[in-house]
Amino acid sequence: QVQLVESGGGLVQAGGSLRLSCAASGSFRSIDTMRWYRQAPGDPGKQRELVAGIRSGGSTDYADSVKGRFTISRDNAKNTVTLQMNSLKPEDTAVYYCNAIIVVIASNRRNYWGQGTQVTVSS
Repeated sequence: QVQLVESGGGLVQAGGSLRLSCAASGSFRSIDTMRWYRQAPGDPGKQRELVAGIRSGGSTDYADSVKGRFTISRDNAKNTVTLQMNSLKPEDTAVYYCNAIIVVIASNRRNYWGQGTQVTVSS
């Protein structure tokens, strides 16, 4: 069974940095795009916001709100994705979720989510 396990969340003051990591485990052939999403507190009905994504070849995308502050990277050999977050702002406070499109067998791609990790930025 494929699992995504996140780590690295916590509490930090505005202007500080945090590093989130996500590791995929289980039996699968390969991983396509890996992404980080976030969901801010106070509105459970609000959709998760795409923060950053990285394709298997290494090309990246970022939300405008985090460009220049966040960096996404991946280690294909270790099946991990990392989100380095610098110059954090209170509005970055959210639960951050790792997401991956994983090739389980042949060309069968499935969408997986991690359990989420809390990031809190104090002003």
